[in-house]
Amino acid sequence: MFKSLTNRLEPILKALKGRGKLSEENIKESLREIRIALLEADVNIHVAKSFIKAVSEKAIGEKVLKSITPGHQVVKIVHNELIHLLGSQSSDINFSQKPPSIILMIGLQGSGKTTTSGKLAKKFKAEGKEPFLVPADVYRPAAIEQLMILGEKLGIKVFNAGEQKDPVTICKNAYGEASQKGLNPLIIDTAGRLHIDDQLMEELKNIKSAIQPKEILLVADAMMGQEAVNIAQAFNKNLGIDGVILTKMDGDARGGAALSIREITQKPIKFIGVGEKLDALEVFHPDRMASRILGMGDILSLVEKAEVSITEENARDLYKKIKKEDFTLEDFRDQLTQIKNLGPLDQLVGMIPGMKANKNIKIDEKALVKTEAIINSMTTQERLKHQLLNGSRKKRIARGSGTHVADINRLLKQFVQSKKMMKKFSKMNFKNGFNMRNMFPS
Repeated sequence: MFKSLTNRLEPILKALKGRGKLSEENIKESLREIRIALLEADVNIHVAKSFIKAVSEKAIGEKVLKSITPGHQVVKIVHNELIHLLGSQSSDINFSQKPPSIILMIGLQGSGKTTTSGKLAKKFKAEGKEPFLVPADVYRPAAIEQLMILGEKLGIKVFNAGEQKDPVTICKNAYGEASQKGLNPLIIDTAGRLHIDDQLMEELKNIKSAIQPKEILLVADAMMGQEAVNIAQAFNKNLGIDGVILTKMDGDARGGAALSIREITQKPIKFIGVGEKLDALEVFHPDRMASRILGMGDILSLVEKAEVSITEENARDLYKKIKKEDFTLEDFRDQLTQIKNLGPLDQLVGMIPGMKANKNIKIDEKALVKTEAIINSMTTQERLKHQLLNGSRKKRIARGSGTHVADINRLLKQFVQSKKMMKKFSKMNFKNGFNMRNMFPS
């Protein structure tokens, strides 16, 4: 996400922070460079102009120019305005006081509506709700089957439309069944087209009129850039949307859609899709996203991911093992597996302050696979007591894992270093227990 934009902004902001004094001309020159960076990132030209104007009005003044750290003050203003541009605060789903709540998923064909409907349903299920998926796309081949398969995989009920081919009737019948069975919310996966046309809009208007959805969410492909913004504008004008879900954000290096869509439509980005897996859906936090764009990291999101994957009980058990120096290669392998479960490594690194724009950081997902293969090729005894690994054992493990003895030596060195680091870490005074959030106060 935003890789090219971050790489363009990082040297500009670094130069600003490195200046002991700033003149009005210095600031204007930096803002011109930021404006070019935004336009290269496919940000709407009017949005870019408005953003630079807002920053300029706050940055060019006696208070900033005469401060002890003027460059840092300007960067702070850029950060704050970026948060404002992205929507200031996160926006959750609104639910009806009288269930079931209806969430209407709309968008063009190929934007990811069906998969996103499944992701959203999984999120609600994890929160203790009983979502109900409704296949209202009667045109795209296998669209209904796709939603049925998703529902079965997630253990979530999907409405059986039978031979019914009228989307409005399907939605009405699904609402009746949800009301009867106490299912909530109702997530309706509607049809899309390759482009916006009158037939599509008319059908969606009929569905909206018939069932009165609480939320109309536009699912838009972030990689379409300005075209995604234009699509959002058209849907909002014709139908009225309540929010946007941007998909394929993990593949969008520029970020033009995310930076423009809120300002153009005045509707919040509620979620972002960051991968193909069904748990790859994140709540959109403008402040965290602004920090990511400026290379400041996103520790809170990283902690939230860790909290889902690592339970307090696991953390406590690990802590005890480290204190007693019982941490083994089996534990080391388990920790690597948990790290893999957090998501792609390049995304995780991007959440660590200062790491995203570091061009010297090379992410090698295959290294984790190789490490797991090496440890899995050991006997249980060897994993529990690494000191047993002599030359002949290492050769056997190398043959079994398809690696070299040098790879095994490198792994053992990393393991020993990790044990030393963890031992130091365990001596810290954990006054607040094992809640990871206490380690990273906001």
